[in-house]
Amino acid sequence: MIDGFSVDCVAPRNWSFKVSEALTKSDIVSSEAEALILVDPGDRVVGYLDKSACHDGEGVLHRAFSLFIFNPAGQLLLQQRASEKRLWGGYWSNSCCSHPRRGETMDVAVKRRLEQELGMTADLHFAYKFEYSAGFGDLGTEHELCWVYIGSTASQPVINTTEIDDWRWIDPAELSREIADDPSRFTPWLAMEWARLNEDFAERLPSPR
Repeated sequence: MIDGFSVDCVAPRNWSFKVSEALTKSDIVSSEAEALILVDPGDRVVGYLDKSACHDGEGVLHRAFSLFIFNPAGQLLLQQRASEKRLWGGYWSNSCCSHPRRGETMDVAVKRRLEQELGMTADLHFAYKFEYSAGFGDLGTEHELCWVYIGSTASQPVINTTEIDDWRWIDPAELSREIADDPSRFTPWLAMEWARLNEDFAERLPSPR
């Protein structure tokens, strides 16, 4: 079953950022011109469209994924999206999120993007998928059929600074508190996915040590 949600968000705040002390790289790994996979509400492929057009106006439904990566201590890796991003730049989000490319399987896509953004490999397991729509002022809309994965790794990230401004490991309970206290700091899909994971997949989430 594929669930659906719709939210609207305000335009970005003027926050300042600094990359935490960590290994970094600076690789261009995405483009507004890359072709995304258009799907219907049942996740059946109906065509292809460049990423920029997919995000224009009210958005065009396309396939996407979100990864939640935990370390051996049971902490979740969060990233702060690069401030230059068109949608939700500078907001805190889950470990990694992106889109499979035309002709690319989801299994290949999640591993590719995890390495490109975070320099990591992880043991990934599919949890669920859902449709959501989230508007970002007049800058565009995310309208995605999103596959959500839970993963684990013993590695530290190698941050790609073209995609990420900052990162941190966080205890799950602390993340829940922060979202409850100030949800405007976080991407809407993180808040939706984190609530669903805790409600319906809590037994699959690691316990902090």
